[in-house]
Amino acid sequence: MRKMMTVAAVQMVSTPDLAENIDVASRLVADAAAKGALLVSLPEYWPSMALHERDKLAQAEAPDSGPIQQAMAQMALRHGIWLVGGTLPLESTEAGKVRNTLMVYAPDGTPAARYDKMHLFSFTRGKESYDESRTITAGDAVRTVDTPLGRVGLSVCYDLRFPELYRALGACNLIVVPSAFTYTTGSAHWEILLRARAIENQCYVLAAAQGGVHENGRRTWGHSMLIDPWGEVMASLAEGEGVVCGEIDLAKLQLIRETLPALRHCRDALCSTITKSDLTRETS
Repeated sequence: MRKMMTVAAVQMVSTPDLAENIDVASRLVADAAAKGALLVSLPEYWPSMALHERDKLAQAEAPDSGPIQQAMAQMALRHGIWLVGGTLPLESTEAGKVRNTLMVYAPDGTPAARYDKMHLFSFTRGKESYDESRTITAGDAVRTVDTPLGRVGLSVCYDLRFPELYRALGACNLIVVPSAFTYTTGSAHWEILLRARAIENQCYVLAAAQGGVHENGRRTWGHSMLIDPWGEVMASLAEGEGVVCGEIDLAKLQLIRETLPALRHCRDALCSTITKSDLTRETS
């Protein structure tokens, strides 16, 4: 297991144009790799921030087939990196809906893990209204992936508000949270929630975000960041496209867990679900 490893979060302001977004993502991933990143995360909805919520139905790909998955595999292979592929729309068995799916690719370009977003965002305040359940089928299982850094926990955006999901992942060295937080909710809760997840799970958190005003009128919060197990923000990018890089130090992580052994102090009666989930947790 590597004791030190550079990771990066790619921040985008995605458009409805798939080809344009692939070009931008490819350029930013190349930038991250040039900075020494061996694990790179794209944000949620990176292939398209569509003009209308149902547009994603026409963009849905079959598992292991389609231009979005092909582009991600090529990025991973070209740069020899672990690529956390934000999310893309995958076909669902539920009529009129898709899966909002996070794919992870190994450095040889092969799929290493898949996670379907479990918690579907809903928010209404005045003229601002969202309900992902209208077009997305929720996932039903937690996922992790084994990397040279150890166990990496997979989650997406709105999942961030549900700490029980992160406990169910088991002890991770890194948690990824590709996101497209709205400006309204992000300005209020984004950093607080990310730091809380890092502190309570005593691990690094890497959050790649959408960050700006999109052609469909939506404004996303941005502030892609890397947070250490003590809850300190190591690097952040407020708005616009770019790359956030930082170094994972497993010796530091271990020291924090030894000096404040909170994970070992979890009471059996309260953590029985964590134990059960570890027994049934699916890796890759």
